[in-house]
Amino acid sequence: MLNEIKDNAQTRMNKSIDALRQSLTAIRTGRASPALLDRITVKAYGADTPLNQVASVSVSEGHSLVINLFDKGMIKDVEKAIYASDLGLTPNVAGTVIRLNLPPPTEERRKELAKQVQKEGEGAKIAIRNIRQDANKAIAALLKDKSISEDDKKRGEDDIQKQTDKSIKDVDSVVAEKEKELMAL
Repeated sequence: MLNEIKDNAQTRMNKSIDALRQSLTAIRTGRASPALLDRITVKAYGADTPLNQVASVSVSEGHSLVINLFDKGMIKDVEKAIYASDLGLTPNVAGTVIRLNLPPPTEERRKELAKQVQKEGEGAKIAIRNIRQDANKAIAALLKDKSISEDDKKRGEDDIQKQTDKSIKDVDSVVAEKEKELMAL
């Protein structure tokens, strides 16, 4: 039972780190990446559809993205979706292709993005600490039910703390990596 609690906590902590990595891909570094457009949805065929399901997105010349639509009649809808996003990009329509130029961010903008990265990292750390708290409560409940001894409780809590420390260290390295990428322009 104690091992199940530890395994569950570890799995949830890993998911928090993966979610952090995923959310950081949406932060624009100045380098073009198709992942930048992952959160954009387009009104297609009466439903909101992710952009990557109605078009292929590729990188061109390092600082621009090229969007090739599968259905050429959706250009206006995709253009509206890009304008409506919080990315601050202006689509250039050339026939059946949409091009997005990504200018390198200013020093001030990079600092803002670094703060946003820190904030995302702090959110992941809070999630990990909440997972630790849940696991410790579950261990305490086992002790209360007399399913484990006091020593087992102490060992379990120590193991959970070690997992927490390792996960927070992983979050710090993910955040540091993203900040380095932001400032390296």
